[in-house]
Amino acid sequence: MHGCYAIAAPGIEGVTARELSGLGLTPAGTEPGGVSFTAGARGLYAANLHLRTASRILVRVGSFHASAFHELERRARRLAWQRFLLPGAVAEFRVTSRKSKLYHQDAIAERLAAAVGRTAGRPDGQFASQLFVVRLFHDECTISADSSGELLHRRGYRLETAKAPFRETLAAAMLLESGWDGRAPLADPFCGSGTIPIEAALLARGIPPGMARGFAFERWPELDAEAWGAVKADARSRVLERAPGPILGADRDPGAIAAAEANAARAGVARDVTFRRATLSAFEPPAGGPGWLVTNPPYGIRVGEKAKLRGLFVRLGEVVRERCPGWRVAMLSPRRELEHATGLGLESRWMTSNGGIRVRLVTTPAAPTGRAASPGSAPAAPPAVAPRSSVPGPARTPAG
Repeated sequence: MHGCYAIAAPGIEGVTARELSGLGLTPAGTEPGGVSFTAGARGLYAANLHLRTASRILVRVGSFHASAFHELERRARRLAWQRFLLPGAVAEFRVTSRKSKLYHQDAIAERLAAAVGRTAGRPDGQFASQLFVVRLFHDECTISADSSGELLHRRGYRLETAKAPFRETLAAAMLLESGWDGRAPLADPFCGSGTIPIEAALLARGIPPGMARGFAFERWPELDAEAWGAVKADARSRVLERAPGPILGADRDPGAIAAAEANAARAGVARDVTFRRATLSAFEPPAGGPGWLVTNPPYGIRVGEKAKLRGLFVRLGEVVRERCPGWRVAMLSPRRELEHATGLGLESRWMTSNGGIRVRLVTTPAAPTGRAASPGSAPAAPPAVAPRSSVPGPARTPAG
């Protein structure tokens, strides 16, 4: 069994913990930035393949006390490095040290490389590297091996980006927390390069986010190739041919729509998502509703102008009430006054960071038992948006 740690963006650890539970892996503890759990080989492989909201899965190599360099090197030599390093592989160390006598990160990495018997550094193209994450806190050294390789948000499909792209893991966290069941219609009126609609299509069809990429654990000497093959085969057998419900992405920027269509094709979900060039005022939801509107509007910091932003959020609330009665809403908000401007009675679910900007996920009021959903389940959905006649909206301001 492996002692594992799923790194997640601060604020969404609870969503990651529920994902682990859905895979049959019991979270042992949640803290800002991640979730610890224990898994065998199959569980470790499945976590890397299936987790939509984690950025990296670490496996504990060992931990020990070290207040001097000779102590660090001596005790590091006793660890089973051979479990994670093929001959010729480069050992790469990422070190943090707090409140410890050993604080020089480069010197710590050099001593650990000496203990492993490798030269520390990045790969030169001839040999693959294996990242080890090292943490010293109060002279206690914890060393973990990265089992993921590239960060897990890099699914392999998003080569084209719009003006303000955001990570696939955050888009997935929004969808899971929204309560969307994978069958009802889903729309994003500010889709940019298509991340939310594409992640929605992957989720609805049950396509694992890691299906089209490789992982660091595939280069470990102790890889159980049979178990890994079985995990992938089981995942493929559960993939649906088409998304059960309509998924729409809209944006006023023709370049963003072109990028979104190219990304969807690379992700293998081009048939599942419709992209449409449209301003917010011209936005029309897909038929078959009510459904979910999940979106990441402009923040007025990197995109657009602050002076126009409140009007945009006012117009968003009007469009939702006029054209999406009965729909649920989930969106990222940088400021409370903007979400209040929608007049939708949005409630905060969690706070995180997107591109260095603090944002909150806000949704229409949640039912007491509302939880993140997975396709095929029947979550307790938040109450629907009432039509315009029963919810007074703010004064109309042209925007979008």
